[in-house]
Amino acid sequence: MNPLAIRWLKFNFVGGLGILVQLACLALLVSGLGLGYLPATALAVETAVLHNFIWHERFTWKDRTGPVVHGRVRDVAVRLLRFHAGNGAVSILGNLALMRLLVGTLHVRYLPANIVTIAVCSLLNFAASEWFVFRR
Repeated sequence: MNPLAIRWLKFNFVGGLGILVQLACLALLVSGLGLGYLPATALAVETAVLHNFIWHERFTWKDRTGPVVHGRVRDVAVRLLRFHAGNGAVSILGNLALMRLLVGTLHVRYLPANIVTIAVCSLLNFAASEWFVFRR
């Protein structure tokens, strides 16, 4: 199988876990703590972004990252910053804009709306990771 296709499958596996993290966090913040859906979305997305970075670093793109050892911590920090600049920006801005449209304007319930926003942002996030964050 093509290495890019394998990486795409790994990316989607990690993304699936991240979706569970994001939806659970969103539900806890909105239904459990009474936070508004937009600030809750931003916090839930950030939680999923950090979760996904750790798994992508150790699983999806492990062939490009290597073990974290003294002297390589800087490399991880640079990738984390690039991950936030690419995936984080796409995810947070995309989720907030689409949630505002779907929930605020079209009155879709917040959890189904969030699933739609995640799907829309997914392709852009894979491209950002493959060619910007974890580039060779």
